[in-house]
Amino acid sequence: MSVTAASGFAAAGVAAGLKSTGAPDVALVVNTGPRKAAAAVFTSNRAKANPVLWSQQVIADGIVEAIVLNSGGANCFTGAQGFQTTHATAEAVAEQLDVSAGDVLVCSTGLIGDQLDRGKVIAGVAAAVAALSPDDATAERAIMTTDTVPKTAVHRGDGWVIGGMAKGAGMLAPGLATMLVVLTTDAGLGSEALDAALRHATRRTFDRLDSDGCMSTNDQVSLLASGASGITPDQDEFAGALLDVCADLARQLQADAEGASHDIAIEVTGAATEDEAVEVGRAVSRSNLFKAAVFGNDPNWGRVLSAIGTTTARFDPYEVDVSMNGVRVCHAGEPDRPRDEVDLTPRAVHVGIDLHAGDATATILTSDLTHEYVHENSAYAS
Repeated sequence: MSVTAASGFAAAGVAAGLKSTGAPDVALVVNTGPRKAAAAVFTSNRAKANPVLWSQQVIADGIVEAIVLNSGGANCFTGAQGFQTTHATAEAVAEQLDVSAGDVLVCSTGLIGDQLDRGKVIAGVAAAVAALSPDDATAERAIMTTDTVPKTAVHRGDGWVIGGMAKGAGMLAPGLATMLVVLTTDAGLGSEALDAALRHATRRTFDRLDSDGCMSTNDQVSLLASGASGITPDQDEFAGALLDVCADLARQLQADAEGASHDIAIEVTGAATEDEAVEVGRAVSRSNLFKAAVFGNDPNWGRVLSAIGTTTARFDPYEVDVSMNGVRVCHAGEPDRPRDEVDLTPRAVHVGIDLHAGDATATILTSDLTHEYVHENSAYAS
């Protein structure tokens, strides 16, 4: 179980025919209460898909009855017809559940620029309602696109639970990465508390996942609370648990990044501010030269220094230390240990950058640039 690990939720994933493979492609998660509190964050891309535009309106009052998600089509840049499909999807859920369409979040993922088959989506909604279960393990598969495995996480607190499912394997960049995430909890929290905890968690997890520097149009991370446990945890305790769940899901997304052969953690320490640490780590994560070097198991630390020199962060480039998988290859802007001491053959790669400019730190997660990534994304629409 993932999103139904928390009490007060039912879910289902069904095949509606949106994918040519016949795999599940419509998922539904329903909050059965007694509370219907919610929060959500969305892509910061100015080009937003129709479901994002719809869901931004729905979440305004902090009340959500259900969330419906489809793979097999992004419903982005599909004009008025596409928005009408999103609206009709919410209406179909509302009619089946006897709730307001204005309390139904909608998410879509897949190819941009193609119309969704509205009839198939609506039929999928009906099938999902009929299959709803409080012990579901199918919804997380229905939201997969190029994902090779479903991503789920659960945290069990003292009498309360957080569950989550996520999808994403490419276009992973800040502004949430290209992802759909549904988080559920049976804790008794209101929408304001949920919003604060969610923004705290996403800022430090999903927004620091940057596999390929490409920002999606459809990103949405939603958090629903049923209050079914009857327990209201301490806000800091809940926020910490949510952070852990989001970090777990972010690592799973990184590990399934399209074509990747290395999972790279870029840890920046000694920064003047946290934002500057993020800026430095992000610059390295977006360097194709650096990512290609890691793919070739080449500890080319000069590409790290070259990338951080493009930032506005405060530091002296000739005071910077760089380590790779535990070997300090650069000290104070000069060579330190020999490159051949660095072993980059393991999938996990750690790059440490000490700016010696302050006490702030941040870690960016990324992946290498491989032949497989190029091939998969050159043939995505075919």
